[in-house]
Amino acid sequence: MIRHLVLFKLNEGVERDDPRVVKGVEAFRALDGTIEEIRSWELGWNLSDRPIAYDFAINSAFDDVDALRTYVEHPDHQAGVALWGQFATWIIADYEF
Repeated sequence: MIRHLVLFKLNEGVERDDPRVVKGVEAFRALDGTIEEIRSWELGWNLSDRPIAYDFAINSAFDDVDALRTYVEHPDHQAGVALWGQFATWIIADYEF
């Protein structure tokens, strides 16, 4: 199995209730059950107020690298990435477990 972990940092001055952010969260939330390669799907806002903390996280799992690649290239995923690119940066870790 492959774990796909993404941590998002909202750009300076962007708040969680910004309509773009709300739309971006909805776009990623909708992927669960839409893309058949997804084996597990969790997402949510970070609760930590530490200065090094990121703001939002997606924690997902896939059978293998090919399934992850299919997910990454899926048009619905790409649409979500395009939305988030307007107001956030992110880091990704993909690893076997």
